[in-house]
Amino acid sequence: MAHDNNIPTWHGTTIVSVRKGNQVVMAGDGQVSLGPTVIKHSAKKVRLLAGGKVIGGFAGATADAFTLFERLEAKLEQYPDQLMRACVELAKDWRTDRYLRRLEAMMLVVSASDSLVLTGTGDVLAPDEGIMAIGSGGNYALSAALALKDTDKSAKEIALKAMEIAGKICVYTNDQVTLETLKTKKK
Repeated sequence: MAHDNNIPTWHGTTIVSVRKGNQVVMAGDGQVSLGPTVIKHSAKKVRLLAGGKVIGGFAGATADAFTLFERLEAKLEQYPDQLMRACVELAKDWRTDRYLRRLEAMMLVVSASDSLVLTGTGDVLAPDEGIMAIGSGGNYALSAALALKDTDKSAKEIALKAMEIAGKICVYTNDQVTLETLKTKKK
């Protein structure tokens, strides 16, 4: 979508998820920027869904993300305990619905057994390493987390360090981190 260069646009965030041992965690920064201005420092971009069985995080326009969270919650009610199916159904709607396909956001979604990236192009992707990240600082956080995955650090420690590193590099990422954790079956 083209933007008029004279109109400020919403910029970035960093969301990272790490699956290690018997935990999966998701962390996100709190910064909301409009052009070169920080509008808010403590936005909650990571939240529990489906009665605490799923964690979702978003990067993109805030109103769009809330719409997607609501749609995902509805799909999770329709397909309880079937995160993959709910996400595939949401991705189909997102790609084909005239209103939804204009939404500018990406999501990370995790349960005790699945880690998924959702995009507006219909993608539902599961990472090979159990680590994923999105947003303007996503590649920095992903690189840091991948570098730390074989250390003795826990999933939580890796996610927090990855967020710290991303925050030092990406101007659209701050140190006001929201972190949610789920227990998993150890693999």
